[in-house]
Amino acid sequence: MEMEIRTYKQQLITGLTSYFQQSELREGSVFVLGCSTSEIVGERIGSHSTLAVGELVVAELLEMLNNRALFLAVQGCEHINRALVIEREAAVAYGFEIVTVIPSLQAGGAAATAAYRLFRDPVVVEHIVAAGGIDIGDTSIGMHVKHVQIPVRTTVKEIGAAHTTYLKSRPKLIGGPRAVYES
Repeated sequence: MEMEIRTYKQQLITGLTSYFQQSELREGSVFVLGCSTSEIVGERIGSHSTLAVGELVVAELLEMLNNRALFLAVQGCEHINRALVIEREAAVAYGFEIVTVIPSLQAGGAAATAAYRLFRDPVVVEHIVAAGGIDIGDTSIGMHVKHVQIPVRTTVKEIGAAHTTYLKSRPKLIGGPRAVYES
């Protein structure tokens, strides 16, 4: 497992480095993670939650996002209605409604459980509007990223055995043929 962990870490760092080269998220923005550790280790989603892998993914993301002054929100599984672990500071700043649940491996998954353990002051919220994010294992983070969502292509298509999708967003283009979109 040690060799796999190093591989997952390198894939994650490489993919995120490429993502941040292509995406300009403003300081204080929220970045969402959806992560199936079961998929990373080559199993069916929800069947083999692996806390060590969840902790690796969340710890690496926290380091990268903290260096960019971004907030991390970690989506739980459908057993907690895809609620998200986030720092209380971000929930208060954005007016996200805090709910009562503590993620576990059986209800929330390994990444959300890891986030609850690793965050300074974790809370859980039902809904957010993130500026971008990463979906590891087809966990469907789109509901948490603001419109308009744009896929970001990186050289990293998988972390372990999990299909990986990166999203960023931009403001909606509104108006008609006379509208101006660039200053």
